Amino acid sequence: MATTERRPILLDFEKPLAELEARIAQIRDLAEENEVDVSAEIRKLESRANQLRQEIFTSLTPAQRLQVARHPRRPSTLDYIQAMTDEWIELHGDRRTGKDDPALVGGVARLQGRPVVMLGHQKGRDTKDNVVRNFGMASPGGYRKAMRLMEHANRFKMPIITFIDTPGAYPGYEAEEMGQGEAIAYNLREMFALEVPILCTVIGEGGSGGALGIGVGDRLIMFEHSVYTVASPEACAAILWKDASRAAQAAEALKITAWDLKNLGILDDLLPEPVGGAHADPLKAATILKDALLRHLEDLSKLSPQELQRLRYEKFRQIGVFSETVG
Repeated sequence: MATTERRPILLDFEKPLAELEARIAQIRDLAEENEVDVSAEIRKLESRANQLRQEIFTSLTPAQRLQVARHPRRPSTLDYIQAMTDEWIELHGDRRTGKDDPALVGGVARLQGRPVVMLGHQKGRDTKDNVVRNFGMASPGGYRKAMRLMEHANRFKMPIITFIDTPGAYPGYEAEEMGQGEAIAYNLREMFALEVPILCTVIGEGGSGGALGIGVGDRLIMFEHSVYTVASPEACAAILWKDASRAAQAAEALKITAWDLKNLGILDDLLPEPVGGAHADPLKAATILKDALLRHLEDLSKLSPQELQRLRYEKFRQIGVFSETVG
């Protein structure tokens, strides 16, 4: 069956690189048509393209990293689960409303032969899929489903791995009516009491309480182009300055990048991405993440349930810096 190559989705800052790559392709085509050997010139241009790509992705602003985190082709929760696990069985329903929230998926899996429970936010691949999955914004039922799966993991002594990728919990009237705040708060409390290792990974955009609802763990792991924020830069700019167009300024002030969180002592492990972002080489990104998860699971498996609970509590108690003035 013939396949058609998907056209790349370019971000604004990638345009100079795209122009150079287009020039390389044009020179290659002309050389083939005229049977001229320009391999040396092409090698120089390809070397320059690789250098330019490296320069671009190592000097991104917080707002540009946010664009990468939101890239439509960035690997999703199900992409990583399918790439990393030996076996995967998705489970559905919160056992309360009789519904299943497709914005938050989860189930049981084997990670290099080890039984684990995996769950996370799931965005869509196109507009239709995004509407079905509510753009990764989970409802109260989604967070209650997540808690049901985590309690299952606790009962059968299976580690929990969560994947965070949401602009925030669904803020609609129906979600509030069904107890969105209570569902997230319940998860926060109960996750501290779980007796199994919990690894939380920000694979894309970690936004507000929607991210925290599955974000209490023993380790916080982030890809280098992921972001984690109390509110989206657009919402922050609209609140502070009544002007959403100042989102780039808000992104700088919010300290949303993995590097910022590492410097603040919140992040435990910052994972490198393939040059060009995780969407440039999803399988390599999955390998990087799998190696990190196995490494952290090995360390955490040596701790008793009581030690896990104590260290998890201390980890969150130590987050934040404050100063007191005597006047």
